[in-house]
Amino acid sequence: MTITTIATLVAILGGAVIYGTDVFCALVLRPAASGAADASIADLIGRVHEYGDRRLPLPGVVSILATALASVTAVDDASRIIGAIAFLALLTWLAIYLRISAPINAKLRGAAASDSVPSDTRELQQRWNRVIWPRAALQGVALASLLVMLAR
Repeated sequence: MTITTIATLVAILGGAVIYGTDVFCALVLRPAASGAADASIADLIGRVHEYGDRRLPLPGVVSILATALASVTAVDDASRIIGAIAFLALLTWLAIYLRISAPINAKLRGAAASDSVPSDTRELQQRWNRVIWPRAALQGVALASLLVMLAR
């Protein structure tokens, strides 16, 4: 097995964790939170982000780094381009997460920790909801690209 194959497999495994989480959030958590009371959102969703923000960076970072390694070690131009597409999708995902999702997560984590309900809880959740489908799609593009790369 080559370093490219190993890196691609590691990237797929790490990315699958994040992709699965984002798809679950898009399909289940987003509509559930939309119908929940503000206090429920602030408490439960804040606690979900507490654990997610602590535990999910490892597979996410591993996936990004392994994708970069797979891309630069690929033996042909087509594989390098496919790997670059995956890497670009992951960097775009990361930018959306850091710019939009992470600040919202932090505010809801703080609310849950202090047993408070921010006055803009509903707006925060709606802003978070607007980017979960694009995040899931970007993870899907990255995973599909990595699977194509592996199959080559």
